[in-house]
Amino acid sequence: MQEDLEFWGGVECTVNRVGDAYFDQLEMSGHAFRNSDLDRFVSLGIKTLRFPLLWERMAPDSLDAIDWTWSDERLQQARERGISVIAGLVHHGSGPRYTHLLDPEFPDKLAVFAGRVAERYPWIKRFTPINEPLTTARFSGLYGHWYPHLRSTASFLTMLLNECRAVRAAMRAIRQHTSDATLIQTEDVGRVFSTSMLAYQAAFENKRRWLSFDLLCGRLQAGHPLWSYCLKHGLKAEDLREFAAHPCPPDLLGINHYITSHRFLDERLERYPTSSHGGNGRHRYADIEAVRVGAENVAGPLSVLEEVWNRYQIPIAVTEVHLGCSRDEQVRWLSEMWTAAETLRTRGVPLRAVTAWSLLGSYDWDSLVTRSEGHYEPGVFDLRGEQPRPTALAQFIQATVEKRPFDHPILDRVGWWHRPDRLLYPAVSLNSIKTQADERSMATQPRELLIIGAGTLATAFAYICESRGLAYRRLGRNRLDASDEEAVRACMEALKPWAVINAAGFCGVDAAELHQAACFRDNVEVPRILAQASAAADVPLLTFSSDLVFNGQTAAPYLEGHEVGPLNVYGQSKALAERAVKSLHERSLIIRTSAFFGPWDESNFLTQTLRRLAHGKPVAAAHRLVVSPTYVPDLVHASLDLLIDGERGTWHLANHGALSWFSFAQLGAELYGYKPDLIQAAEHEDVGWLAPRPTYSALGSERGCLLPSLERALDRFRDECRIAVV
Repeated sequence: MQEDLEFWGGVECTVNRVGDAYFDQLEMSGHAFRNSDLDRFVSLGIKTLRFPLLWERMAPDSLDAIDWTWSDERLQQARERGISVIAGLVHHGSGPRYTHLLDPEFPDKLAVFAGRVAERYPWIKRFTPINEPLTTARFSGLYGHWYPHLRSTASFLTMLLNECRAVRAAMRAIRQHTSDATLIQTEDVGRVFSTSMLAYQAAFENKRRWLSFDLLCGRLQAGHPLWSYCLKHGLKAEDLREFAAHPCPPDLLGINHYITSHRFLDERLERYPTSSHGGNGRHRYADIEAVRVGAENVAGPLSVLEEVWNRYQIPIAVTEVHLGCSRDEQVRWLSEMWTAAETLRTRGVPLRAVTAWSLLGSYDWDSLVTRSEGHYEPGVFDLRGEQPRPTALAQFIQATVEKRPFDHPILDRVGWWHRPDRLLYPAVSLNSIKTQADERSMATQPRELLIIGAGTLATAFAYICESRGLAYRRLGRNRLDASDEEAVRACMEALKPWAVINAAGFCGVDAAELHQAACFRDNVEVPRILAQASAAADVPLLTFSSDLVFNGQTAAPYLEGHEVGPLNVYGQSKALAERAVKSLHERSLIIRTSAFFGPWDESNFLTQTLRRLAHGKPVAAAHRLVVSPTYVPDLVHASLDLLIDGERGTWHLANHGALSWFSFAQLGAELYGYKPDLIQAAEHEDVGWLAPRPTYSALGSERGCLLPSLERALDRFRDECRIAVV
């Protein structure tokens, strides 16, 4: 009888070198300095961690000067908490500065380090001396991304053989101290598809993907499909024979499979962006994510894992599961991987565990860690606040470990990789290579979000829910009078939404001074009624407030805990609504935001400014009023993530940046190449604004700055909005 399928965990811990710079994910995430993380992981029910005991960090200058301070402290914490450790020694790197992947002494040097780790910690039984050696050799020796930045087959193969030698040498050294130590060897595994013309290249790459496992298992011998290829590009037959005679087969294969691991090769370059173009010296072709072009559904993990088992007959663990995407898609991917693992176990495959790899998220993997730009992808915990915040992924893991159902409505729909809108390019049949992809269908009646409103914000929620596969019902005033308590109650009973989003309201700040009754009806009475109805139905409510609840008597961004003191009728209505909603519904989520701009309305300040500049007309902009402009798509995505995570209370969401309306207009002019001298600094009374406004209402957050910088938002506005400004 098989033991229960386990949930393992891991912190993204890559230490890779680009030029003379090292990128250290443990420092980026703060895990290197934060002692409380292990308690967070244990609270999820995780009892096994892939643990970074990294050569580059512990012995950066010399093998004679290993710093055990961090590892001693953290490993003692792990033992006290009953955590089993899988020690990783090199994670995507090339080692410290006194070695590299082409260094003939690299294996012996790693063995010295590994032996000293095993000697100091004899209770550690499981090791991954080098993570993903094939991937690391490709990135460092074939593609030139990482140090030593080479681009040849010879350097790639030499690095790979050197890494496998290092794994073998490390395990020998470890087993001198811990005779029963086991090797868990990880690798990113996908499949390559192609057009008929490039079938030869796909066939080759589908053999090459096994090279690290084949080397370690002693399979790379004369007669192997890639034997001649290895000899042609510089490897020596005697070296390969020696390795085959003295292999180091893994005790468990760690499979890291991502949605984009499957690739598609196509010679029709005109179909694809130039960034995907490459070749093999014989043909030029595009290398594209198969999920973005394949007519068949090939993204599921089931077939990959079964293929690994059928080839090697070695027990398996899924050692990395992560998706840099919206929260619903992250949960769908983790759930799908867990389900695939359970399915394979019913077929007799000894699949031991699924690993929530990016417990703390990751940094700059959108550039393959070749640039330090601070691009963060949240994981099981979100690091963008003062302390790591558990997300819906944490809830899924905890429920699964405790064998409780995780019945979140986001799982009523499949992930984008199964939906028709996954295709970015002309669809191509991939039947030339037989697949066993998981086929999934949408629930016949997925539970819905109820979106109240018909304006800019409601429109944005509808668009983004559609793109994220979130079922919704949008009701404007013509379909539901949200100021009618009985109508709202009847609507809730009929639709039974899993959450309510109040994206309606009176939004004219100056008009509110003239139409106070209408403003208070829409901005106070409606949120009150929705809060009552949502509380009665026991579903969360998401509603929006404003920076104008503050009086501006500060010189630093306002935080959630600051006292409100509105100066105008609009701000007063929002402050009253906040108080009412909080008192009526403990599961309410109130988002304060500011100064919208985005692609789905024509009335926002930036779009109107660009329209005037395009026609050579001057723009008067207030130069004393400082705000935090907010890109609506960023706002909606972050709001939905918080809603899915089950967050409540007041949050501030605005793009990082505090500037005057005048400076904002100047940034817009610069973005589109318009003359900045057409923008005139003015007092707010002179631009036709009636309502008094705070001179400073920029928003910060003590809970988490979830939106990117204003500069990044403006770049995306330019690329995504594509407004006709002539």
